[in-house]
Amino acid sequence: MTAEVFDKRSHILIVDDEKTAHQLYKLMLKSEGYRLSHAESGKEAVDLFSKFPDINVILMDIKMPDMNGYEATREIRKKNKEVMIIAQTAYALPADKKKAFEAGCDAHLAKPVDREMLLRKINECLNHKEQKS
Repeated sequence: MTAEVFDKRSHILIVDDEKTAHQLYKLMLKSEGYRLSHAESGKEAVDLFSKFPDINVILMDIKMPDMNGYEATREIRKKNKEVMIIAQTAYALPADKKKAFEAGCDAHLAKPVDREMLLRKINECLNHKEQKS
């Protein structure tokens, strides 16, 4: 569980048990000035979200140890309906997408994730959240 401050702009929680995936997201987002945190499991994501209620966006991997992304999303939704959750997964079939939305995700990205698509989804989520406020 780590938090790195690049700017106070928006706080993004990267949830992925793959070290290389975490490093890739960090590289993609660091230059954008986001404040980044990282969790390696669904349970850790739920715990970290409880400690940092200022998290704006969660990049949620689906396949993880101890608690998968669907379960973690459901647990986070019990505490907060407003945080934007983007499923990021190798599961890209329409049924998988539907399952992510049913669990409470706001968006879905198929791996491997393209930087421009990632930034677009994050901006869409942040803009959507702002419009709700």
